[in-house]
Amino acid sequence: MTSLPRVAPRVAKLTVLSLGVALLATACGGSPAPSSSGSSSAAAAGIACPAPSATGAGTSAAGEAGTVPASATTTPTPLKIGSLLPTTGSLAFLGPPEIAGVNLGIKEVNDAGGVLGKPVEVIHRDSGDTKTDIATQSTTALLGQGVSAIVGAASSGVSKTVINQITGAGVVQFSPANTSPDFTAWDDKGLYWRTAPSDVLQGKVLGNYMATCGAQTVGMIVLNDAYGTGLAKNVQSAFEAAGGKVVAQELFNEGDSQFSSQVDKVLAAKPDAIALITFDQAKSIVPLMTGKGVKPTQIFMVDGNMSDYSKDFQPGTLKGAQGTIPGTFAKDDFKKKLLTIDPALKDYSYAGESYDAVNLVALAAEAAKSTKGTDIAAQLKAVSEGGDKCNTFPTCVTLLRNGKDIDYDGQSGPVSFSDAGDPTEAYIGIYEYQDDNTYKPAKEEFGKL
Repeated sequence: MTSLPRVAPRVAKLTVLSLGVALLATACGGSPAPSSSGSSSAAAAGIACPAPSATGAGTSAAGEAGTVPASATTTPTPLKIGSLLPTTGSLAFLGPPEIAGVNLGIKEVNDAGGVLGKPVEVIHRDSGDTKTDIATQSTTALLGQGVSAIVGAASSGVSKTVINQITGAGVVQFSPANTSPDFTAWDDKGLYWRTAPSDVLQGKVLGNYMATCGAQTVGMIVLNDAYGTGLAKNVQSAFEAAGGKVVAQELFNEGDSQFSSQVDKVLAAKPDAIALITFDQAKSIVPLMTGKGVKPTQIFMVDGNMSDYSKDFQPGTLKGAQGTIPGTFAKDDFKKKLLTIDPALKDYSYAGESYDAVNLVALAAEAAKSTKGTDIAAQLKAVSEGGDKCNTFPTCVTLLRNGKDIDYDGQSGPVSFSDAGDPTEAYIGIYEYQDDNTYKPAKEEFGKL
């Protein structure tokens, strides 16, 4: 068995990005950019990534709430929010943090007196994945129970199967994790929103990051769906703009269980690095690659497969592998709150985005003085920009009830929406796997879209 070829570390030729990506340290405000000196453990494989410069610790900038004034308007129809998040299927590992984020948001809203004088109700349903019709059945059930907004789905492919059903019913669809660029131009009647940035940003960050690590050639194993192919396109564009070359790209379909052919074809091209753009299929693909001599430091992963593999692989299997997840690092105080909701949490991916989705829907309902889906959608952009900054429901709703305009910034980072319902600016976190096959924050990149 042989390893992939060694390459001399080099400083990659990075082009100026139209997204305006800038390297930042972990703190969301004003921290200096991380030093690019030094190298991580990836040097053993001929790839020298910039040294990790962040721990992911710290606390969120929670505002002072005080006593929340009563709403001057009460609603005869309490706000009802559904969730369409994965508890089965290839993205089931993302379900627990997303559901915990939703439940924490609902708890804090109701602890502050609810929306328009009434407690908010939440109804959870499984989204499954694209191999099943679970999402359609769950959506039908949620709409039948009169929800005004649905938080989900996590998978872009799943959302494509239900977006017309949800928005056609006049209900807000608010995804915490959809990243396909296709939704930007979707005919959604102004009812589709998301707190996760388009993969135009994640793709550029990952492509450029592999180049800064010294990779001159990259191979990719890609899930053949809207998420996988869309992200791969943006990774390739950024990597090649930085002077590199994608020498192999192999696709597979949801439901496939054999990946030897894809692995063999990618390794035959002898790339410096390999990007895995998959969901939980990584559990099968990683051992195939490392068994053929691929060093974990040559492996780069994405949000669809960044998970806790401590029970799946032998210690050290992924040590030094890196990957990207949209959103800022979950801060310690936020993690503690999430653990009171679900003490078994191991991953925190998209918990902040889910929490923010609930807060934004609740605040938009307050601003609209209505729990009707179309009225909520009409206020989502307004509560995300241009007013007094706030970052919790109690502080924000207090400002609204005192006649102030608000600018909600959340746990996922700054939240400002375009007319299409996309975040206009966001963080992408870069993480590195440890010897126990769990990952820790390395650094963040901030970009504007």
